[in-house]
Amino acid sequence: MKPQTRRLSGIVLAVALLSLPLAAQQALDRTKVPPPGKTPELRVPTWTKTTLANGAELIVSEKHDLPLVSFTLTLAGGSDRFEPADRRGLAGIAASMLSEGTKTRDGEALSNALQLLGTSVTVGIGNDSGSMGFVSTSGNLAGTLDIMADMLVNSTFPAPALDRIRAQRLVTLNAARAQPGAIARRVFPKVLYGSAHPYGQLTTEQSYTAITRDDIVRFHKAYFQPGRAAVIVVGDVTPASAKATVEKAFAAWPAGGSKPVPTYPPLPEKHPATIYLVDKPGAAQSTFAIGNPGPPRSTPDYYALEVMNTMLGGMFQSRLNANIREEKGLSYGVSSFFMYGKGPGPFRAGGDIISAKSDVALTEFMKELRGIGGSRPVTDEELATSKSSLVQSLPGMFASVGSIGGAIRTIWIEGLPDTYYQQYGKAIGAVTKADVVRVAKQYIDLDHLSIVIVGDRATIAAPLAATRIAPIVVLDIEGNPVR
Repeated sequence: MKPQTRRLSGIVLAVALLSLPLAAQQALDRTKVPPPGKTPELRVPTWTKTTLANGAELIVSEKHDLPLVSFTLTLAGGSDRFEPADRRGLAGIAASMLSEGTKTRDGEALSNALQLLGTSVTVGIGNDSGSMGFVSTSGNLAGTLDIMADMLVNSTFPAPALDRIRAQRLVTLNAARAQPGAIARRVFPKVLYGSAHPYGQLTTEQSYTAITRDDIVRFHKAYFQPGRAAVIVVGDVTPASAKATVEKAFAAWPAGGSKPVPTYPPLPEKHPATIYLVDKPGAAQSTFAIGNPGPPRSTPDYYALEVMNTMLGGMFQSRLNANIREEKGLSYGVSSFFMYGKGPGPFRAGGDIISAKSDVALTEFMKELRGIGGSRPVTDEELATSKSSLVQSLPGMFASVGSIGGAIRTIWIEGLPDTYYQQYGKAIGAVTKADVVRVAKQYIDLDHLSIVIVGDRATIAAPLAATRIAPIVVLDIEGNPVR
């Protein structure tokens, strides 16, 4: 090829390359929502169940594509059941102290031993359940499990570590008082449930300060018992090899305990819808938390609630977000959710709102909460999109050994059937428009809403009052009335 011809070819190629994005852009109609892709295939793994010598249940699911293992020790019951009201925060501190030293290794030695194995052990205790676990290579399973069992059975709970962890918690608690979002997360459950209900009890300086080493030793002895535990192993193992490894590691963990029966005190008497305003002088945004106590996870309305909430505020194109963020431009994002558990966890809608537009946003929140309850009809497209969003998220729950372990853990904790995930799509698909409206009316109680707003009182109080949506009660950052 002659030089001039090569130059011409290069020019033609450059023009072609430059024109491609423009052509593609001209062909793309951004006013239309792209069609959904192909629904990922749901492949739910199988698992086996047996019982260890100490009474713990062993659940094993094989996954041999990578030499990895997820190990989770799950315990039924959590802080709501095992923490005294004047020691809130005890479960979290006890969990943290399991890594502070054993009879043969101090905290640094435990950390170094785990680093050599390329893994770490996490411990956490929530309201309804607790867990202790790790992900390791299959070759390091036995070694990591030996260290975890040492932490579980032989922890020494050194007093200096308690002082350090307590100080850290107090600093975190103090820092949270400067953040509107953190303030709303503390005040909202308190106004919904009250101090007599575990869901309304808060960690405070007093509760942290009251915790002693003896409290932690007693909590550990009462809580970490195999009779209320399930050991979930997922990955490059067989049921037989997993059982042999776990039995050997947990040989010193004595039998005892049983699954607690969840019980909760009655909910406080309902009050008329009220705006609870927490003053945060100078705040550029107001944090909203709107809701009321909801149903437990065991409710037969679970699937209808899932579809209804997805439509209302559970996805980006939900009604709340489409209105308050996209159309009105009042927020970077708003949402809603039900916090399911053994007890009546809350329904909550909210987000961060431009301070000067707090009254407008509250009006729009109420409009959408009324709308989902029937004043704005559910469309075929909304119903289909919400169902599709829920069902298409399922395959991702089985993409890794850790996520599979989490999915099995949910089944065990909530007492769901082993075929729960296979039946999920059918149950969601059966939800109708009438179901959506019915559960919205039943579980979003507009007449008795608690509307917590943390923001600049001087700026937002008068406009909020002018909406006449509900009377205003001013609270401090701990949720106590300001007199």
